Amino acid sequence: MLNLEQLAELLAPHRTAAAVRVKEFSVGGRTFAFNSQPAIMGVLNLSADSWYRESVCLTTEAAVQRGQVLHAQGADIVDVGAESTLAAAVRVDVAGQNSRLLPVVRALRAAGILVSVETYQPAVTRACLEAGANILNLTGTDRSDELFRLVAAHEAAVIICYVQGRNVREVGDFDFAADPTALMYEYFARQIEVAQSHGVDRIFLDPGLGFYYRNLQDSAVRVRHQMRVFLNTFRLRTLGFPICHALPHAFEFFGEEVRCAESFFAVLAALGKTDLFRTHEVPRIKAVLDTLKVF
Repeated sequence: MLNLEQLAELLAPHRTAAAVRVKEFSVGGRTFAFNSQPAIMGVLNLSADSWYRESVCLTTEAAVQRGQVLHAQGADIVDVGAESTLAAAVRVDVAGQNSRLLPVVRALRAAGILVSVETYQPAVTRACLEAGANILNLTGTDRSDELFRLVAAHEAAVIICYVQGRNVREVGDFDFAADPTALMYEYFARQIEVAQSHGVDRIFLDPGLGFYYRNLQDSAVRVRHQMRVFLNTFRLRTLGFPICHALPHAFEFFGEEVRCAESFFAVLAALGKTDLFRTHEVPRIKAVLDTLKVF
């Protein structure tokens, strides 16, 4: 059971890291003050394979409407994806992704809503950035040089996800050989160096807690890992950039109350000093963050 003593033990050797400030920057003309006000990213799924049914939109009209609702509910950014990260989900080729994504990206940007696109495909990235997308949510490691050059050329931002594999659809067992936070730190340090060498200066770091590694299918093992990473997030902020977390579901524990799971994990993420909360439940997470600010 998580308790105050464990939190104090975690903080004690890392007090300096807990006081670190990250880089603040603008996205699409909007300035984010991450050190004083965390931001919210709402999720919009264009794939029928996505398990979170409330976020799935199978027509452009439905997707644009949901994006506008998420924005009205408090989402600072809307993240759009055309291929589910579930292991058994159908792969969607470049043409299929673009046909789903581009009309939605254009419509949301025309409405003044900041848009992030989740992909690891360079051709999809190029098309979406040309259509006005503000952020690449990069869920792969392959061809990263090319992708970073595209981001820089369009003066966009990038979310660098921690992936143990070529992309989120090609992961195996998660490597627990060392402290996961230390592994992530080394990975992000390398990726930041590459991104900056290509002219990218607006960077988010995402530990990738929602990805489907084979040895994280046991609910207790997976949730324990997620909780530890959430609480250790502040250590990654010493890299100088804001941290984005995708809030998980823990269906095995929450059951019929699964839509409340992200609210629970948001508390842990906030304690760990998360800067950008990626969620399917924008109003619930906004309520959590607003309440925590009262203390």
